[in-house]
Amino acid sequence: MVDERMKTLAGNLVNYSLKLQKGEKVLILSNGADAESLVNEIIKEVFKVGALPFLKNENQRLNRTLMMNANDKLYEAMAKFDRDQMQEMDAYLGIGAVDNSGELSDVPADKMKNYMEKYSTPVHMEERINNTRWTVLRYPTNAMAQQANTSLESFENFYFEVCNLDYGKMSKAMDGLVTLMNKTDKVQILGDGTDLSFSIKGIPTIKCDGGKNIPDGEIFTAPVRNSVNGELSYNTPTVYQGVSYDSIVFTFENGKIIKAEANDTVRINQVLDTDDGARYIGEFAIGVNPFILKPMKNTLFDEKIMGSFHFTPGNCYDEAPNGNKSSIHWDLVCIQREEYGGGEIWFDDILIRKDGIFVLPQLEALNPENLK
Repeated sequence: MVDERMKTLAGNLVNYSLKLQKGEKVLILSNGADAESLVNEIIKEVFKVGALPFLKNENQRLNRTLMMNANDKLYEAMAKFDRDQMQEMDAYLGIGAVDNSGELSDVPADKMKNYMEKYSTPVHMEERINNTRWTVLRYPTNAMAQQANTSLESFENFYFEVCNLDYGKMSKAMDGLVTLMNKTDKVQILGDGTDLSFSIKGIPTIKCDGGKNIPDGEIFTAPVRNSVNGELSYNTPTVYQGVSYDSIVFTFENGKIIKAEANDTVRINQVLDTDDGARYIGEFAIGVNPFILKPMKNTLFDEKIMGSFHFTPGNCYDEAPNGNKSSIHWDLVCIQREEYGGGEIWFDDILIRKDGIFVLPQLEALNPENLK
């Protein structure tokens, strides 16, 4: 018997997030066998609206073998094939259900860089993100439950509560912050080990309200590329390209990360040396999802944590362009709620959020008690 929560999620993805219409084509990519039940319900929903589902399945272990052995000629052929397919699509839905988040951890840095530059960038960053309606999500697996330090049943309950919340209500609550950020020039962020300043003047602010990510709940823009100065200490662990990082500290000078430290300082600097844009910031975002309160080393969840912000080395989005281009886009998160050390965000010398709680009347709709 199919879980009714799964049917609800499938319906929301097809009708609310992707807004699929009759005759449109959608590419559904799933990575991991555990997501089969959800994909099955999504296919039914796609047919209900008269759209056309195209299916693609991946496996992280097989992807690892490919990355270990592929050369430029193969990546260029793969990129052409998959980019041509993507160009035929009106929409894209990506579902991750990996059973080992560290599967790619031993892929050498140069091989990972080659994959990102030769395949991932042309297919996803250049084509899919810019030219399709797209949504990405994760499916609850034992690996995710383990990272969240909970049972699978408990994690599934959390997952469906987060993913099936009222995104229409959240969307309206975001409008006040969007308006304020679009009027803001100077941003200052203060916290434990953090004193950071930058400008967001003239760069559009975008609300993420259940369209491109599930779960969702962030408002993002980008800093003026050369305006970032100071130090930022991230307090949220992260997994990137299969490697686990924590205790990340960046020092910025005129927009560039001039010093980077972490539990694996050598490897994090290898990531930041991928290309010229990897040491500049492509996104600044504020997390507001009231049900996501602690990190679980899954970026799609962690970047939405209530009372957090993320400051992202690498590529900017076309919706909020600051001119930074890179094959890297790494959402690194800092939580500012009191139990995580607190912190403040100031816009043009006015305090807008303290210890994760919005203090201006026009922003109070985004506080957790008003979003649940």
